Amino acid sequence: MTGGTLYGIGVGPGDPELLTLKAVRLVQSCPVVAYPAAEQRPSIARGIVSPHLHEGQIELPFRFPISESAMPLQKFYDEVAEQLSEHLAAGRDVAVLCEGDPMLYGTFMYLHDRLADRYRTEVVPGVSSITASASVLGLPLAYRNDVLSIIPAGLPAETIRERLRDCDSALIIKVGRYFEKVREILRELDLARRAQYVERATMTSQRTMPLDEIDPKSVPYVSMIVVPSAWRPS
Repeated sequence: MTGGTLYGIGVGPGDPELLTLKAVRLVQSCPVVAYPAAEQRPSIARGIVSPHLHEGQIELPFRFPISESAMPLQKFYDEVAEQLSEHLAAGRDVAVLCEGDPMLYGTFMYLHDRLADRYRTEVVPGVSSITASASVLGLPLAYRNDVLSIIPAGLPAETIRERLRDCDSALIIKVGRYFEKVREILRELDLARRAQYVERATMTSQRTMPLDEIDPKSVPYVSMIVVPSAWRPS
């Protein structure tokens, strides 16, 4: 393959000290740095690595549309991939920053799907918000032969019930506007007392609270409910 190398760089859940040494090296050395950002908001991923950026680099923020009705996400990723392709084809290495880990619900996956067969590609793992949340709460996720499930909160209620019944521990992610639905399911399954809530794990705005104390209107997208393993050493 010719051209530059595409790097998918996991920058972790928010705490800049959780960046890997490899991530820092590549962020500093790549001539082009791309990162996701919500419209009208600063990029969380860029904020994590900002001390390691320098003036000579080209920065490419890709801003998500407010809703898919404004632009379908598949088309959005097509356009971002073409922007990155211009630099890669010109021989410039591109570092794409991704919160958490690039290959676990990461934004980079969709660019990897579009570009990895055309350009040299390397993925740099990052600390996931999933493991970070468990560490923040001090809750072991899986002992011995426990089955751990990762469940997006936007799934239908019955699907969430089935997944929770079939596992020993679980992380319910992207809670946001689905908080009340998820809390009621956990109560139905007698899991609410075991579960704990965390938002923006490892960030300066991190918050942890018991489920019963949460105002559903206050729950952001970057929030999670952890249902830890019930197993305990005898």
